[in-house]
Amino acid sequence: MKLVFQPHEKPKFGANLVFAIQQLLAIMAATLVVPVIINSSCGTNMSSAAALFGAGVGTLVYLLFTKFRSPVFLGSSFAFIGSMCAAFAGGVSMSLGFLGLIIGAIFAGLVYVIIAIIVHFAGVNWINKLMPAVVIGPTVAIIGLSLAGNAIGDLQKAPAGGHTLIAVLCGLVTLFVTMACSTYGKKMAKMIPFILGILAGYAVGTVFTVIGNVAGIDALKVVDFSPITALWAEGITLSTFVQLPDFTFVTAIKGVGELNLTYISTIAVAYVPVAFVVFAEHIADHKNISSIIEKDLLEDPGLSRTLLGDGVGSMAGAFFGGCPNTTYGESVACVAISGNASVSTIFTTAILAILISFLSPFVAFVNSIPGCVMGGVCIALYGFIAVSGLKMIQKVDLEENRNLFVVSAILIAGIGGLTLTFGKVTITSIACALILGILANIILNKKKAE
Repeated sequence: MKLVFQPHEKPKFGANLVFAIQQLLAIMAATLVVPVIINSSCGTNMSSAAALFGAGVGTLVYLLFTKFRSPVFLGSSFAFIGSMCAAFAGGVSMSLGFLGLIIGAIFAGLVYVIIAIIVHFAGVNWINKLMPAVVIGPTVAIIGLSLAGNAIGDLQKAPAGGHTLIAVLCGLVTLFVTMACSTYGKKMAKMIPFILGILAGYAVGTVFTVIGNVAGIDALKVVDFSPITALWAEGITLSTFVQLPDFTFVTAIKGVGELNLTYISTIAVAYVPVAFVVFAEHIADHKNISSIIEKDLLEDPGLSRTLLGDGVGSMAGAFFGGCPNTTYGESVACVAISGNASVSTIFTTAILAILISFLSPFVAFVNSIPGCVMGGVCIALYGFIAVSGLKMIQKVDLEENRNLFVVSAILIAGIGGLTLTFGKVTITSIACALILGILANIILNKKKAE
């Protein structure tokens, strides 16, 4: 899609606010769910609202370091879930565990800072040689394809206990409204397809749920209104409408007295290797957004700046929300599909994330959006990420066996879910596929040199 707004352009205030809400909806579900996963896995009480606040702060830090030239939102990283659980392993107290989350994010951020310093002096040519289009293209595609199972799983999920077919119907309504608005929409409708798609799917789900409640048919119940009704039951007062998130640093301060060298070493081992893995995804995401805006962000503002923004942004985000941040493919896809690459929109999204983290009704509304509706949206988002990667290899000569084998190895390793685990460290399928592709490209390119 041709961009309507370039990174440096600013939409009018009202339009920009709507675009920012769309960006927020695209990244919000994933950002909020990371603390939920940690809580269910480790018995913690991390705050989703604090994670959203941290994502907003992390994004602002990123924008500052990149001189407001890179239209990417930073959200809670799924890659660090295992590392975060390690902070609470061994029966450590909640306070020490929260302190471990902050220390771990600092370790991960320092990895980015060190790599950024190396890149500053060595340049980025070695990155381009190590990861040319034949490697980075299929890797970006894998980022989208690896999430396909999540999208379809959500599509078939009705949180209120409804029948799978009803859930799929609501999800498909969301998907087709999104696609129709993006393809046939005029002006504003064309630029906010996700908002319109989500609202359409939510409306259809609400109709089915109301009928199900009146007729006593559980199979028709799609929308779980309990997050909203629970808030309503407390009464509409200032204290329930506006609530201070449970920031990580508040609990972490109490664990300072329990800190010891052994625990710090454990955290370092859990976080540092994963940071190198996420570095590879950082490159892929920025190559992807660079192809969309037709400007190499690794050159301007420079890889060293994007790394510093991501690393320091992760530290800041974890200080408030406990979750290290990372660039979000959903954000990149939203930019591509809407045609709006304005950094002003990303900035507004970050501010909204910070403000909304205090507003209980909005968080409750987002939590009430059925999984099937978000699944419909994610089919478009994740699919667009995959297609963006495939577009990168359009100019690669796949008649050459060396290129064909590199692309094949990456796609099969990534889609097949190849992962490697060393103790508490797991190298994700995306990272494994990328590493395999780099090695294959280096070995097979000797033929080219001859």
